[in-house]
Amino acid sequence: MTEVMLSAGVVEYEDTGGDGPVVVLLHGVAMNGSLWRHVVADLRSDFRCVVPTLPLGGHRRPMRPDADLTVLGVAHLVAEFLDELELRDVTLVMNDWGGAQALVADGRDGRIGRLVITSCEAFDNFPPGLPGGNLLALAKMPGGLRFAFSLLKLKPMRRLPVTWGWMSKRPVPHEVMDEWFRPLWTSAAIRRDLRAYVLGVPPRDELLRWADALRTFDRPALVVWASEDKVMPPDHGRRLADLLPQGELVTVADSFTLIPEDQPRRLSEAVREFVPLP
Repeated sequence: MTEVMLSAGVVEYEDTGGDGPVVVLLHGVAMNGSLWRHVVADLRSDFRCVVPTLPLGGHRRPMRPDADLTVLGVAHLVAEFLDELELRDVTLVMNDWGGAQALVADGRDGRIGRLVITSCEAFDNFPPGLPGGNLLALAKMPGGLRFAFSLLKLKPMRRLPVTWGWMSKRPVPHEVMDEWFRPLWTSAAIRRDLRAYVLGVPPRDELLRWADALRTFDRPALVVWASEDKVMPPDHGRRLADLLPQGELVTVADSFTLIPEDQPRRLSEAVREFVPLP
């Protein structure tokens, strides 16, 4: 892992290097960049894959206590990350976390050449679905996040609909989930960061404004959505593709939200077809 100092603190990232087109891949809450391990393994021969671990609970280095870790604040960190690494004409890929859509609404998308939106938060589905609503309720309770994630040390708890059971159709390997959850098990500061994020969702009108602003994204855009998704409504995929002026939709069967876990080969094929090689 490499690291970069941003305004909120240190962000770790993986960079495969090389001269190929730059693909930046973003994960969701209580995960880290390893969500993309299978996709990166497939793409790295032809693409430069850059995978930051965002301060969404799976990060190992706490952010500064005064850091803006609202949804918009984390989106600004993504823009700052692209600036700091001087990345240009980036293909920005997001899964589960939809906050990067705010970059378009906020005019911070200048370094993005192509956008790939895969089953993620959109419109007013923040935090998303049943697991998102459960997380929000726990974040409002003193000690709620500590209690909730301590339960996830029990492996059967991970497949409940209110936790990760509806996130992937196939169980994520326990050693991967252990890595995702360990910072939340061991660090009060990391739990503080996650709580700030979960409670930092803007009002519904603002969320809908972010989605509507995608009409202004005048570059190629690909929406990849899981047809069986139980957390991110499948009709959101079509609606997003219709909003984007150059949007196209690919539907992925036999997958829930975490397409990089359930169908990584299909996802990497879609990216390869979408991003031209020199």
